[in-house]
Amino acid sequence: MKSTLEQIDAIKRDGYSIDFSNVFNHAFENYKKIAIYSGVIMLILTLIFFGFFTILSAFYGNLQGLVDNYIKALGNTVSVEYLTIMGVITFITALFTPIGAGFLKAAECADIDEKINFSTVFTYYRPKYFFHLFSLAFILGFLSILLNYSLDSLGIFYLGAALSLFISYFTFFAIPLIVFGGLNVFEAIKSSIILVSKNPITIFGLFIVAYIGAMVGIFACVVGLFFTAVFSTSVTYAAYFSIFDNEEKRDPIDSIGRSDLE
Repeated sequence: MKSTLEQIDAIKRDGYSIDFSNVFNHAFENYKKIAIYSGVIMLILTLIFFGFFTILSAFYGNLQGLVDNYIKALGNTVSVEYLTIMGVITFITALFTPIGAGFLKAAECADIDEKINFSTVFTYYRPKYFFHLFSLAFILGFLSILLNYSLDSLGIFYLGAALSLFISYFTFFAIPLIVFGGLNVFEAIKSSIILVSKNPITIFGLFIVAYIGAMVGIFACVVGLFFTAVFSTSVTYAAYFSIFDNEEKRDPIDSIGRSDLE
């Protein structure tokens, strides 16, 4: 079977077809299988982190003053303090990127009727995946910060946020290309750009639907966000495997668009 990069080269040359309704239906059916599980896991993780910071506050005193200083610094998007704090936040966020990728693994397990465990979401903390996922999140996150900082310094407000969204759109497939396709960081970014640019309208529609679907929980109930956020993961998963036919469901030896590292 052709490797992921070989298929990307073929797509670059010949393009590919993708049907919005088929991907959406696949994503929605898959989402129904993992929504409760994923929501509970996200809620548990949130409570764990909340407990951690509560204990940290108890040991190191009232953190309100520190938080207030952070908020003040974040209000000035052209300050060095803003750049530093956002860099730290990006680093911390990147550390948790494998958990987001883990929900892709949960989507795959649900799709092929495999058992999903609590440990499933931590699958990609293994060294061979972690470095690439962390690097991807940190590079893209810090690039967005620099764009915001530079444009705000020039007095061009809001454009930075739009460009950040633009970056997210063109790297829509970067994470699945790493965890399912076995690509490194720069191969994944380049390949994602190729995939999106070959079918920009359909992918943009899926990108928007994924974002809106994930945000529905905020309007219904803030807690509901835990159960709807993973909808975007289902859309990404379904879109990826609509392009790379998921042959490993039928033959675990021969796989297409799939890493051979597992």
